[in-house]
Amino acid sequence: MIYRRSATWWYEFEFNGRRVRGSAHTRNKEIARQIEAAHKIRLAKGEAGIAERPPAPTLKEFAPRFMQAIRTLCASKPATIRFYASKLTAVLGQESLANLRLDQIDEQAIDAYKMARTSQLSWRRRFYSPASVNRELATLRRLLRLACDWKVIDRAPRIHLLRGEHGREFVLSREQEKLYLAMAPQPLHDIAILLLDAGLRISEALSLDWANVRLTPAPGASLGYLTIRWEHSKNAKTRQVSLTERAAKMLAARGPARSGLVFSRNDGAPLAQTYLNEQHNAIRKALKFPREFVPHSLRHTFGTRIGERGADAFTIMKIMGHSTVTVSQRYVHPTPETMERAIRGLEDAGAEFEDRAARVPPKSPTVKKRGRTDIQ
Repeated sequence: MIYRRSATWWYEFEFNGRRVRGSAHTRNKEIARQIEAAHKIRLAKGEAGIAERPPAPTLKEFAPRFMQAIRTLCASKPATIRFYASKLTAVLGQESLANLRLDQIDEQAIDAYKMARTSQLSWRRRFYSPASVNRELATLRRLLRLACDWKVIDRAPRIHLLRGEHGREFVLSREQEKLYLAMAPQPLHDIAILLLDAGLRISEALSLDWANVRLTPAPGASLGYLTIRWEHSKNAKTRQVSLTERAAKMLAARGPARSGLVFSRNDGAPLAQTYLNEQHNAIRKALKFPREFVPHSLRHTFGTRIGERGADAFTIMKIMGHSTVTVSQRYVHPTPETMERAIRGLEDAGAEFEDRAARVPPKSPTVKKRGRTDIQ
């Protein structure tokens, strides 16, 4: 039963032979009845061995557990760990979202986050692009899905990425490449050749050691090669990339020293990628190339070119060190000529079989009769 005591309602009932009494802390009689019923349900669940789920943590409270899981799941990918740490910091920067419990983060809260982030200015005094916000949304999506997998919340809300994201798919033409290399100072000029002719990542070029450079071909090969040791991805940890004649000549001309880093400062310290970015941006502006042309576009140009020359996705994956063949597939663009050549190859194989069959005389059938073999 419920009864009024002073200004608030109380409830009292008997459960398993004992009296249970408590204040509903409300002046509303109907709410007091609901609180009494909820208390009865909690006691019944405890009697049945059904444990009550503790309240969901806030996003800020759950963040350390998420990052610990990322460090475990991506132990072989330090760049991925840094990516999630950076994007999670940006998400937690929105106090209105960071202080919400995980079960309170719904589609409405996520839409509010999108509107807030796209209206803020970055340190460059420009509004955050859809691409930047989408990386943060992808981090939040993975966090909520892990929380759902771990039964911290019942469901993860659907997170739709922002439209209008522009991919950096710029590809240099041969004429643009000639102009770019003619203006590029050192060391950007030589690094650009490695990106264009060997498809290296910028970080791979900057960490390339002379011990991993072979200008003379291996036995049975016709080209020199590089051994790329890249620790950001388990599948791209070590691979060998053949050198074009231009790349081999460039490396041979980089002086008599054959120890340490191939590209370094005068004191032997590693080069900073920001230094290369500054050189690149100065040339891009002078040549009036689009802003989509970033240093990574040189590697993208390499992948596009070998794809146009007929390299299949698995070959591209091995050469460029992609983690999955799905990434490599975007460089494979079958032209009408290559598709027609594939069908003609199938047709030629059938014609060769028929031709071989026509040149071989048919075997005469044999018939067994009365213990001897007669040729019919």
